Amino acid sequence: MPKFYLLSSNGVAVATFTIAINRPRTNQAGEREADFINIVAWQKLADLCASYLRKGRQAAIEGRLQTRSYDNKEGKRVFVTEVVAENVQFLGGRREQDNPTSNNGGNPGSGSSDSGFDPFENGKPINISDVDLPF
Repeated sequence: MPKFYLLSSNGVAVATFTIAINRPRTNQAGEREADFINIVAWQKLADLCASYLRKGRQAAIEGRLQTRSYDNKEGKRVFVTEVVAENVQFLGGRREQDNPTSNNGGNPGSGSSDSGFDPFENGKPINISDVDLPF
């Protein structure tokens, strides 16, 4: 689940979270290490991340690197490097373990009619605007 999800001051959804990326080799002690990358998603992508990402869920994230800075409470300049997500693919992981018949972990928007994802399963209506339609 994204660490932080809110509407920005101008009403735009933003989600921030960290992903762990395992290194391909072990260290000298034989332990597998990981790098932790900060991610920021905006607008509809933030909504999707808030709905579908959970700890342990695999995801492929495409985006651009962004470096910014701010002054903290002590007045020191802090630099932050993060990935601004432009595309997120929800892969296997915990949901796939919960539903072993699903071939893609319930990836919404995968284009497969056998994805295991049912947007109507909770019985609530879905808001679809004209900008969501491809035609």
